[in-house]
Amino acid sequence: MKYSVDKQEKYTIFVLHEENLNSLIAPMIKSQFTFQKEEGVYNLILDLTHVKFVDSSGLSALLFANRLWKSIEGTFMMTNVNHTNVKKLIEISKLDGVLTIVPTLEESIEYVFMEDIERELNEK
Repeated sequence: MKYSVDKQEKYTIFVLHEENLNSLIAPMIKSQFTFQKEEGVYNLILDLTHVKFVDSSGLSALLFANRLWKSIEGTFMMTNVNHTNVKKLIEISKLDGVLTIVPTLEESIEYVFMEDIERELNEK
């Protein structure tokens, strides 16, 4: 599995450099999600720029990541979900109401900062 990780102070960007997020990739990406969480990543942005196809195992991996970050009250989001097949599968599966999908990487980073501000305000 090809991917890159860009760790910043407030967030980490995980870019999957694969065209398919399928049963071959899903176990490996789940392991990477677990690793990132254990490394202390509190806000994860998954960039799907290169992904053109997702199957049920891929959807399961996305839901797995969503549960991981909810368990630590962090933020998991996907960005650059640009390919029609991927968008349609997420919509048909009704996961667009469950998963946080932000159009661009810049907007995703802004979203992280807004979430952090909201959490700080809720703590007071």
